[in-house]
Amino acid sequence: MASSSAPPPTSPLRSSPSSNSYYEIPWVEKYRPTKVTDVVGNTEAVSRLQVIARDGNLPNIILSGPPGTGKTTCILALAHELLGAHWKEAVLELNASDDRGIDVVRNKIKMFAQKKVTLPSGRHKIIILDEADSMTSGAQQALRRTMEIYSNTTRFALACNTSSKIIEPIQSRCALVRFSRLSDQEILGRLLTVIEAEKVPYVPEGLEAIIFTADGDMRQALNNLQATFSGFRFVNQENVFKVCDQPHPLHVKNMVRNVIEGRFDDACSGLKQLYDMGYSPTDIITTLFRIIKNYDMAEYLKLEFLKETGFAHMRICDGVGSLLQLSGLLAKLAIARETAKAP
Repeated sequence: MASSSAPPPTSPLRSSPSSNSYYEIPWVEKYRPTKVTDVVGNTEAVSRLQVIARDGNLPNIILSGPPGTGKTTCILALAHELLGAHWKEAVLELNASDDRGIDVVRNKIKMFAQKKVTLPSGRHKIIILDEADSMTSGAQQALRRTMEIYSNTTRFALACNTSSKIIEPIQSRCALVRFSRLSDQEILGRLLTVIEAEKVPYVPEGLEAIIFTADGDMRQALNNLQATFSGFRFVNQENVFKVCDQPHPLHVKNMVRNVIEGRFDDACSGLKQLYDMGYSPTDIITTLFRIIKNYDMAEYLKLEFLKETGFAHMRICDGVGSLLQLSGLLAKLAIARETAKAP
């Protein structure tokens, strides 16, 4: 019988915290820039924020753009640069996961705005509202009055995906900075930096696949890279598409080629094969849209294809996601190929 003083057997998952991916910080957080100058892409928006960081004259500000383009990172980096050691006590950050109704604006936000904090001359407390477009209309109405009353001591930074969901009275009180999707080259540059730091084995096709699945979203690119490395320890095309569980672009590209070359039955059987593999219509049509956008075909035909794909995507988003809907799209693409005329 084993001695009672013997140590219990160690789980292989927890045996070596330093070497096991179970304990790793998400690379999105690990490599998040801490200075505005380090943010990748959106040169114009970042240069405007750099001027604010240098001069210290922060207005109320709305950062609008697609997910994963650096809005929250820019606000946090800006707050760090402006407030330095006072950052913890002078910044209130609320995310969409918090309750963001009218009561939060009247109580939590108002109490923070009233709080006395000793700051360097010309600096203000900062309230960061991430995903601000998910705030209720009542909360936004209450917020505009709070912004006015405490403008001497507090500045508001709102990050959102769609600025039109912010009510106009708030928009008129804020400077608007727009962010756009990152280019493939910008994402590749940051991926290579992380790969070098983490010693990730890869092939160029694997990085191409990560950039394709990210579609201009830096957060998605880094998450996909880490997930592929954690799961397979090697980044190649096959592993990336397994982890991301998206239809393989080559399969979708063959489908488009069959439509263009008049092999409609082959295109339909390719679609049925994808559908039977369990991919959702939304995933299939999103990949199809991106393939058509980059496909080498006549411009007038590409515009027709994109228009029909857009209509089908709209119907699928409304809940009509069936094989019949996707097959109908292929039929419309085939008709567009026959009837579309060069201008």
